[in-house]
Amino acid sequence: MRVEQLTCSIGAELSGVHLGDAARDDALFGEIKALLLKHRVLFLRDQDISRAEHVAFARRFGELEDHPVVGSDPEHPGLVQIYRSEEKNPYENTYHTDGLWRPRPPMGAVLRCIECPPVGGDTIWVNMVEAYKQLPDEIKKKIATLRAKSSIEHSFGAAMTPEARAKLAAENPPAEHPVVRTHPETGEKILYIGSFTTHFVNFHTPENVRFGQDKVPGASHLLNYLLSQAAIPEYQVRFRWRPNSVAIWDNRSTQHYAVMDYWPAPRKMERASIVGDKPY
Repeated sequence: MRVEQLTCSIGAELSGVHLGDAARDDALFGEIKALLLKHRVLFLRDQDISRAEHVAFARRFGELEDHPVVGSDPEHPGLVQIYRSEEKNPYENTYHTDGLWRPRPPMGAVLRCIECPPVGGDTIWVNMVEAYKQLPDEIKKKIATLRAKSSIEHSFGAAMTPEARAKLAAENPPAEHPVVRTHPETGEKILYIGSFTTHFVNFHTPENVRFGQDKVPGASHLLNYLLSQAAIPEYQVRFRWRPNSVAIWDNRSTQHYAVMDYWPAPRKMERASIVGDKPY
């Protein structure tokens, strides 16, 4: 296996390895997992693997999860089919951490390209450990104990009927997480918000609020500032897809953004998301 680091901050491309073999080989899987913790997102080309091999490799990290809106392959539960072919769909073209609206967001995912446009449809990943590390000290102090809620209702639910949106929200209530989480395997501090995040739950304290202007605009200004950190190029890597390309990412320490510049060309991806732990 050969490893090529892609940027100074995030991402590496692996070659000379087949994920079907890695699903069956403990030592090889261990190497890949260690590289994932180091580089946060790994890319592989020419992975002509079956859906069963895709699922088997992802399950080496843990149990897989379905999605309440996007359907899975009926023969392989947990293999979500993200098919964009008939209408423009903007759900992924925001910087986000998958499933931040879950009490236990995914620890990671394995995404394989089935079909993609000849140009466009890239994906960007962001190192949110570096985003936290580079924050000004006064911001780190202000957000050290902050918690925020994230919701699926205002994203996937926005285009639904009021009844369907209410049902989605009732079945997937907002989840509360620390704004700065600790990586359970590396101990690193992570800026842990994204486009699913709606508001802080404990900002309105005497330390933060003097007047009403501090309470509402102040909280939203701080949240928007934190959200903007994902757009800094020095924290990013951008990947151009080809059929049978695969990305494996640590969902705890990254955000990503699927560039929506290819419609009406089709883009078909299959993703196995791995159940995560409760952030702390």
